[in-house]
Amino acid sequence: MSSPDLTDAEREAVLSVLNTPNLSMGPYIEAFESALRAFTGAKHAIGVSSGTAGLHLCVRAAGIQAGDWVITTPFSFVASTNVLLYEQAVPVFVDVDPRTGNIDPAQAAETAADLARGGAAARRRLPRKGCAPGGRLKALLPVDVFGQPADMDALRDISDHYDLALIEDACEALGAEYRQRKAGTLGDYGVFAFYPNKQITTGEGGLVVTDDDEAAGLMRALRNQGRAPGDTWLSHTYLGYNYRLDEMSAALGVAQMSRIEGLLAARERVAGWYAERLAEIAALEVPFVAPDTTRSSWFVYVIRLRPGVDRQKVAERLAERGIPVRPYFLPIHLQPYMVERFGFQPGDFPVTEDLGARGLALPFSGKMDEGQVERVCRALQAAL
Repeated sequence: MSSPDLTDAEREAVLSVLNTPNLSMGPYIEAFESALRAFTGAKHAIGVSSGTAGLHLCVRAAGIQAGDWVITTPFSFVASTNVLLYEQAVPVFVDVDPRTGNIDPAQAAETAADLARGGAAARRRLPRKGCAPGGRLKALLPVDVFGQPADMDALRDISDHYDLALIEDACEALGAEYRQRKAGTLGDYGVFAFYPNKQITTGEGGLVVTDDDEAAGLMRALRNQGRAPGDTWLSHTYLGYNYRLDEMSAALGVAQMSRIEGLLAARERVAGWYAERLAEIAALEVPFVAPDTTRSSWFVYVIRLRPGVDRQKVAERLAERGIPVRPYFLPIHLQPYMVERFGFQPGDFPVTEDLGARGLALPFSGKMDEGQVERVCRALQAAL
Protein backbone atom coordinates (compact mmCIF):
# COMPACT_ATOMS: atom_id res chain seq x y z
CA MET A 1 0.00 0.00 0.00
CA SER A 2 2.86 2.39 0.71
CA SER A 3 6.63 2.58 0.91
CA PRO A 4 8.85 4.89 2.98
CA ASP A 5 11.20 7.13 0.98
CA LEU A 6 14.63 6.35 2.41
CA THR A 7 18.10 7.16 1.08
CA ASP A 8 21.68 6.56 2.13
CA ALA A 9 21.46 9.76 4.21
CA GLU A 10 18.86 8.14 6.47
CA ARG A 11 20.86 4.91 6.75
CA GLU A 12 24.04 6.79 7.60
CA ALA A 13 22.22 8.89 10.21
CA VAL A 14 20.94 5.82 12.03
CA LEU A 15 24.33 4.12 11.80
CA SER A 16 25.98 7.20 13.28
CA VAL A 17 23.87 6.76 16.41
CA LEU A 18 24.85 3.10 16.68
CA ASN A 19 28.48 4.19 16.72
CA THR A 20 27.89 6.17 19.92
CA PRO A 21 26.79 5.17 23.45
CA ASN A 22 23.76 7.51 23.28
CA LEU A 23 20.78 5.48 22.13
CA SER A 24 18.19 7.49 24.08
CA MET A 25 17.82 11.10 25.28
CA GLY A 26 20.77 12.36 23.22
CA PRO A 27 21.49 15.09 20.68
CA TYR A 28 19.34 13.74 17.86
CA ILE A 29 16.03 14.14 19.68
CA GLU A 30 16.97 17.77 20.32
CA ALA A 31 17.91 18.24 16.65
CA PHE A 32 14.67 16.63 15.50
CA GLU A 33 12.57 18.83 17.76
CA SER A 34 14.48 21.88 16.53
CA ALA A 35 13.75 20.93 12.91
CA LEU A 36 10.01 20.68 13.63
CA ARG A 37 9.99 23.99 15.49
CA ALA A 38 11.63 25.65 12.50
CA PHE A 39 9.26 23.99 10.02
CA THR A 40 6.01 24.75 11.86
CA GLY A 41 6.93 27.99 13.62
CA ALA A 42 5.73 26.54 16.93
CA LYS A 43 7.48 27.59 20.15
CA HIS A 44 7.78 24.04 21.51
CA ALA A 45 8.19 20.61 19.93
CA ILE A 46 8.13 17.45 22.08
CA GLY A 47 9.21 14.21 20.40
CA VAL A 48 7.38 11.09 21.55
CA SER A 49 7.15 7.39 20.75
CA SER A 50 3.99 7.63 18.60
CA GLY A 51 1.22 9.93 17.48
CA THR A 52 -1.06 8.15 19.93
CA ALA A 53 1.36 8.95 22.76
CA GLY A 54 1.38 12.59 21.68
CA LEU A 55 -2.40 12.80 21.67
CA HIS A 56 -2.55 11.19 25.09
CA LEU A 57 -0.12 13.77 26.48
CA CYS A 58 -2.32 16.54 25.05
CA VAL A 59 -5.35 15.03 26.78
CA ARG A 60 -3.42 15.05 30.06
CA ALA A 61 -2.15 18.62 29.51
CA ALA A 62 -5.71 19.79 28.81
CA GLY A 63 -6.81 18.45 32.20
CA ILE A 64 -9.35 16.04 30.71
CA GLN A 65 -10.49 13.63 33.41
CA ALA A 66 -12.94 10.81 34.02
CA GLY A 67 -16.45 11.72 32.98
CA ASP A 68 -15.47 14.82 30.98
CA TRP A 69 -16.98 15.26 27.52
CA VAL A 70 -14.87 15.85 24.41
CA ILE A 71 -16.40 16.66 21.03
CA THR A 72 -14.61 14.70 18.33
CA THR A 73 -15.11 12.81 15.07
CA PRO A 74 -16.06 9.18 14.42
CA PHE A 75 -14.32 9.32 11.01
CA SER A 76 -10.71 8.76 12.01
CA PHE A 77 -8.18 6.16 13.07
CA VAL A 78 -9.22 4.81 16.47
CA ALA A 79 -6.32 6.45 18.34
CA SER A 80 -8.00 9.86 18.38
CA THR A 81 -10.81 8.37 20.47
CA ASN A 82 -8.77 5.82 22.40
CA VAL A 83 -6.69 8.55 24.06
CA LEU A 84 -9.91 9.87 25.63
CA LEU A 85 -10.85 6.44 26.90
CA TYR A 86 -7.42 6.07 28.53
CA GLU A 87 -8.54 8.88 30.89
CA GLN A 88 -12.14 7.58 31.18
CA ALA A 89 -13.43 10.63 29.30
CA VAL A 90 -16.52 10.42 27.06
CA PRO A 91 -16.22 10.98 23.30
CA VAL A 92 -19.15 13.02 22.01
CA PHE A 93 -19.16 12.30 18.29
CA VAL A 94 -20.20 14.79 15.63
CA ASP A 95 -20.75 13.83 12.00
CA VAL A 96 -18.47 15.06 9.23
CA ASP A 97 -18.47 17.16 6.09
CA PRO A 98 -19.39 14.81 3.20
CA ARG A 99 -16.74 16.29 0.91
CA THR A 100 -13.65 16.44 3.15
CA GLY A 101 -14.50 13.89 5.84
CA ASN A 102 -13.46 16.45 8.47
CA ILE A 103 -15.62 17.27 11.48
CA ASP A 104 -18.59 19.51 10.61
CA PRO A 105 -18.16 22.82 12.55
CA ALA A 106 -21.87 23.68 12.36
CA GLN A 107 -22.81 20.39 14.00
CA ALA A 108 -20.00 20.81 16.52
CA ALA A 109 -21.38 24.24 17.47
CA GLU A 110 -24.91 22.84 17.87
CA THR A 111 -23.60 19.98 19.98
CA ALA A 112 -21.59 22.30 22.22
CA ALA A 113 -24.67 24.49 22.73
CA ASP A 114 -26.81 21.50 23.67
CA LEU A 115 -24.21 20.17 26.09
CA ALA A 116 -23.94 23.59 27.72
CA ARG A 117 -27.74 23.77 27.97
CA GLY A 118 -27.85 20.45 29.83
CA GLY A 119 -30.89 18.30 30.53
CA ALA A 120 -32.66 16.66 27.61
CA ALA A 121 -30.68 18.75 25.10
CA ALA A 122 -27.40 17.34 26.39
CA ARG A 123 -28.71 13.79 26.68
CA ARG A 124 -29.58 13.59 22.99
CA ARG A 125 -25.95 14.37 22.11
CA LEU A 126 -24.38 11.88 24.52
CA PRO A 127 -23.87 8.15 23.95
CA ARG A 128 -26.77 5.89 24.95
CA LYS A 129 -24.79 4.43 27.83
CA GLY A 130 -21.39 4.68 29.51
CA CYS A 131 -21.91 8.28 30.69
CA ALA A 132 -22.07 9.08 34.37
CA PRO A 133 -24.32 12.06 35.27
CA GLY A 134 -22.72 15.42 35.90
CA GLY A 135 -20.19 15.47 33.08
CA ARG A 136 -18.86 18.70 31.59
CA LEU A 137 -17.63 19.69 28.15
CA LYS A 138 -13.85 20.08 28.31
CA ALA A 139 -12.35 20.04 24.80
CA LEU A 140 -12.62 19.73 21.04
CA LEU A 141 -10.48 17.14 19.27
CA PRO A 142 -10.73 17.53 15.47
CA VAL A 143 -8.74 15.40 13.02
CA ASP A 144 -7.04 16.60 9.82
CA VAL A 145 -8.35 13.70 7.76
CA PHE A 146 -6.11 12.26 5.01
CA GLY A 147 -3.75 15.26 5.25
CA GLN A 148 -6.33 18.04 4.85
CA PRO A 149 -6.82 20.44 7.79
CA ALA A 150 -10.19 20.69 9.47
CA ASP A 151 -11.98 24.07 9.45
CA MET A 152 -9.96 25.20 12.43
CA ASP A 153 -11.00 28.86 12.60
CA ALA A 154 -14.64 27.86 12.99
CA LEU A 155 -13.65 25.30 15.62
CA ARG A 156 -11.52 27.90 17.40
CA ASP A 157 -14.59 30.15 17.67
CA ILE A 158 -16.43 27.30 19.41
CA SER A 159 -13.55 26.53 21.76
CA ASP A 160 -13.14 30.21 22.69
CA HIS A 161 -16.87 30.66 23.31
CA TYR A 162 -17.10 27.69 25.66
CA ASP A 163 -13.55 27.94 27.08
CA LEU A 164 -12.51 24.56 25.69
CA ALA A 165 -9.09 23.12 24.93
CA LEU A 166 -8.54 22.63 21.20
CA ILE A 167 -6.40 19.58 20.37
CA GLU A 168 -5.53 19.28 16.67
CA ASP A 169 -4.88 15.72 15.53
CA ALA A 170 -2.55 16.53 12.62
CA CYS A 171 -1.04 13.04 12.61
CA GLU A 172 -1.86 12.71 8.90
CA ALA A 173 -1.13 16.31 7.91
CA LEU A 174 2.52 17.29 8.32
CA GLY A 175 3.14 20.08 5.82
CA ALA A 176 -0.51 20.89 5.14
CA GLU A 177 -1.63 24.51 5.36
CA TYR A 178 -4.97 26.08 6.28
CA ARG A 179 -5.34 29.68 5.15
CA GLN A 180 -1.55 29.88 4.80
CA ARG A 181 -0.97 28.55 8.35
CA LYS A 182 0.72 25.26 9.14
CA ALA A 183 -1.37 22.29 10.25
CA GLY A 184 -0.56 21.32 13.82
CA THR A 185 -0.30 24.96 14.94
CA LEU A 186 -4.02 25.73 14.61
CA GLY A 187 -5.15 24.57 18.05
CA ASP A 188 -3.73 24.80 21.57
CA TYR A 189 -1.72 21.66 20.84
CA GLY A 190 -1.07 19.75 17.62
CA VAL A 191 0.23 16.23 17.07
CA PHE A 192 2.12 14.64 14.16
CA ALA A 193 2.85 10.94 13.59
CA PHE A 194 5.71 9.32 11.71
CA TYR A 195 4.67 5.75 10.95
CA PRO A 196 6.30 4.40 7.73
CA ASN A 197 3.36 5.44 5.53
CA LYS A 198 3.42 9.08 6.69
CA GLN A 199 4.95 12.10 4.92
CA ILE A 200 8.16 11.53 6.89
CA THR A 201 8.97 8.49 8.98
CA THR A 202 10.91 7.69 12.12
CA GLY A 203 9.79 4.06 11.99
CA GLU A 204 7.52 4.59 14.95
CA GLY A 205 7.25 8.03 16.50
CA GLY A 206 5.30 11.23 16.94
CA LEU A 207 5.67 14.83 18.05
CA VAL A 208 3.59 17.49 19.82
CA VAL A 209 3.82 21.19 18.96
CA THR A 210 2.45 23.98 21.15
CA ASP A 211 3.09 27.59 22.14
CA ASP A 212 1.96 26.89 25.71
CA ASP A 213 5.01 26.95 28.01
CA GLU A 214 3.30 25.24 30.94
CA ALA A 215 1.77 22.48 28.82
CA ALA A 216 5.09 21.84 27.06
CA GLY A 217 6.89 21.46 30.38
CA LEU A 218 4.28 19.05 31.66
CA MET A 219 4.36 16.94 28.49
CA ARG A 220 8.16 16.73 28.57
CA ALA A 221 7.93 15.43 32.12
CA LEU A 222 5.09 13.01 31.40
CA ARG A 223 6.86 11.45 28.39
CA ASN A 224 9.83 10.63 30.65
CA GLN A 225 8.14 8.69 33.46
CA GLY A 226 6.87 11.86 35.12
CA ARG A 227 10.29 13.33 35.90
CA ALA A 228 9.98 17.10 36.27
CA PRO A 229 12.95 19.51 36.01
CA GLY A 230 15.06 19.04 39.12
CA ASP A 231 13.98 15.44 39.68
CA THR A 232 16.80 12.94 40.06
CA TRP A 233 16.92 9.69 38.08
CA LEU A 234 14.58 7.88 40.49
CA SER A 235 12.41 10.88 41.44
CA HIS A 236 9.00 11.30 39.80
CA THR A 237 6.82 14.36 40.36
CA TYR A 238 3.98 13.07 38.17
CA LEU A 239 2.40 9.82 37.13
CA GLY A 240 4.09 9.57 33.75
CA TYR A 241 4.79 7.21 30.86
CA ASN A 242 7.65 5.85 28.83
CA TYR A 243 6.75 7.88 25.75
CA ARG A 244 10.30 8.85 24.77
CA LEU A 245 11.48 8.87 21.14
CA ASP A 246 14.77 6.96 20.88
CA GLU A 247 17.88 8.39 19.22
CA MET A 248 17.85 6.06 16.19
CA SER A 249 14.31 7.12 15.35
CA ALA A 250 15.12 10.78 15.92
CA ALA A 251 18.19 10.54 13.67
CA LEU A 252 16.02 9.08 10.93
CA GLY A 253 13.61 11.97 11.45
CA VAL A 254 16.36 14.59 11.21
CA ALA A 255 17.49 13.15 7.88
CA GLN A 256 13.90 13.06 6.59
CA MET A 257 13.22 16.65 7.69
CA SER A 258 16.31 17.82 5.79
CA ARG A 259 14.41 17.03 2.57
CA ILE A 260 10.83 17.53 3.72
CA GLU A 261 9.88 19.80 0.82
CA GLY A 262 11.02 17.21 -1.70
CA LEU A 263 9.11 14.46 0.07
CA LEU A 264 5.92 16.53 0.10
CA ALA A 265 6.34 17.50 -3.54
CA ALA A 266 6.80 13.87 -4.60
CA ARG A 267 3.55 12.87 -2.90
CA GLU A 268 1.73 15.81 -4.45
CA ARG A 269 3.00 14.75 -7.88
CA VAL A 270 1.67 11.20 -7.43
CA ALA A 271 -1.68 12.56 -6.25
CA GLY A 272 -1.81 14.72 -9.37
CA TRP A 273 -1.21 11.72 -11.63
CA TYR A 274 -4.06 9.88 -9.93
CA ALA A 275 -6.44 12.84 -10.16
CA GLU A 276 -5.69 13.31 -13.85
CA ARG A 277 -6.40 9.69 -14.73
CA LEU A 278 -9.40 9.11 -12.47
CA ALA A 279 -11.33 12.35 -13.03
CA GLU A 280 -13.37 10.99 -15.93
CA ILE A 281 -14.39 7.67 -14.35
CA ALA A 282 -18.07 8.11 -13.49
CA ALA A 283 -18.19 5.25 -10.98
CA LEU A 284 -15.95 7.02 -8.45
CA GLU A 285 -15.20 10.36 -6.79
CA VAL A 286 -11.66 11.71 -6.45
CA PRO A 287 -10.57 13.50 -3.25
CA PHE A 288 -12.00 16.98 -2.68
CA VAL A 289 -9.64 19.78 -1.58
CA ALA A 290 -11.41 22.59 0.28
CA PRO A 291 -10.77 26.24 -0.70
CA ASP A 292 -9.36 26.95 2.79
CA THR A 293 -6.73 24.24 2.28
CA THR A 294 -3.94 26.34 0.82
CA ARG A 295 -1.67 23.29 0.82
CA SER A 296 -2.81 19.70 1.05
CA SER A 297 -0.32 17.22 2.46
CA TRP A 298 -1.07 13.92 0.77
CA PHE A 299 -1.03 11.12 3.33
CA VAL A 300 -3.16 8.57 1.45
CA TYR A 301 -5.12 8.66 -1.78
CA VAL A 302 -8.70 7.65 -0.99
CA ILE A 303 -11.35 7.50 -3.69
CA ARG A 304 -15.06 7.01 -3.05
CA LEU A 305 -17.05 4.58 -5.12
CA ARG A 306 -20.46 5.76 -6.24
CA PRO A 307 -23.48 4.32 -4.40
CA GLY A 308 -24.40 0.93 -5.78
CA VAL A 309 -20.84 -0.11 -6.68
CA ASP A 310 -19.81 -3.27 -4.80
CA ARG A 311 -16.58 -2.25 -3.08
CA GLN A 312 -15.69 -5.77 -1.99
CA LYS A 313 -15.94 -7.11 -5.54
CA VAL A 314 -13.85 -4.23 -6.85
CA ALA A 315 -11.20 -4.94 -4.20
CA GLU A 316 -11.20 -8.65 -5.06
CA ARG A 317 -10.78 -7.95 -8.78
CA LEU A 318 -7.92 -5.55 -8.05
CA ALA A 319 -6.25 -8.13 -5.81
CA GLU A 320 -6.40 -10.61 -8.70
CA ARG A 321 -4.44 -8.05 -10.72
CA GLY A 322 -1.85 -7.59 -7.96
CA ILE A 323 -3.20 -4.24 -6.76
CA PRO A 324 -3.72 -3.94 -2.97
CA VAL A 325 -6.48 -1.61 -1.72
CA ARG A 326 -8.05 -0.97 1.68
CA PRO A 327 -11.38 0.39 3.00
CA TYR A 328 -10.81 3.76 4.68
CA PHE A 329 -12.00 4.52 7.43
CA LEU A 330 -14.16 2.03 9.30
CA PRO A 331 -16.30 4.27 11.58
CA ILE A 332 -15.01 4.42 15.14
CA HIS A 333 -18.47 4.36 16.70
CA LEU A 334 -19.19 0.96 15.09
CA GLN A 335 -16.02 -0.73 16.34
CA PRO A 336 -17.11 -3.63 18.60
CA TYR A 337 -15.63 -2.23 21.80
CA MET A 338 -17.30 1.15 21.20
CA VAL A 339 -20.70 -0.45 20.58
CA GLU A 340 -20.36 -2.49 23.76
CA ARG A 341 -19.20 0.42 25.89
CA PHE A 342 -21.40 3.26 24.64
CA GLY A 343 -24.29 1.63 22.80
CA PHE A 344 -23.70 3.20 19.40
CA GLN A 345 -25.80 1.87 16.52
CA PRO A 346 -25.73 1.96 12.72
CA GLY A 347 -27.39 5.14 11.54
CA ASP A 348 -26.07 7.32 14.39
CA PHE A 349 -23.68 9.21 12.09
CA PRO A 350 -24.88 8.65 8.53
CA VAL A 351 -22.28 10.71 6.67
CA THR A 352 -19.42 8.96 8.45
CA GLU A 353 -21.00 5.59 7.74
CA ASP A 354 -21.53 6.45 4.07
CA LEU A 355 -17.93 7.57 3.62
CA GLY A 356 -16.70 4.50 5.48
CA ALA A 357 -18.76 2.24 3.20
CA ARG A 358 -17.55 3.81 -0.05
CA GLY A 359 -13.94 4.83 0.66
CA LEU A 360 -11.11 2.89 -0.96
CA ALA A 361 -7.44 3.70 -0.42
CA LEU A 362 -5.24 3.07 -3.45
CA PRO A 363 -1.52 2.27 -3.35
CA PHE A 364 0.22 5.55 -2.59
CA SER A 365 3.67 6.87 -1.76
CA GLY A 366 6.09 9.48 -3.04
CA LYS A 367 8.23 6.71 -4.52
CA MET A 368 5.61 5.64 -7.07
CA ASP A 369 6.36 6.45 -10.68
CA GLU A 370 3.87 7.47 -13.36
CA GLY A 371 3.84 3.98 -14.86
CA GLN A 372 2.78 2.44 -11.55
CA VAL A 373 -0.03 4.97 -11.17
CA GLU A 374 -1.12 4.19 -14.73
CA ARG A 375 -1.17 0.46 -13.93
CA VAL A 376 -3.34 1.01 -10.83
CA CYS A 377 -5.78 3.23 -12.71
CA ARG A 378 -6.12 0.84 -15.62
CA ALA A 379 -6.73 -2.07 -13.24
CA LEU A 380 -9.29 -0.02 -11.31
CA GLN A 381 -11.16 0.93 -14.45
CA ALA A 382 -11.20 -2.72 -15.57
CA ALA A 383 -12.42 -3.86 -12.14
CA LEU A 384 -15.22 -1.32 -12.16
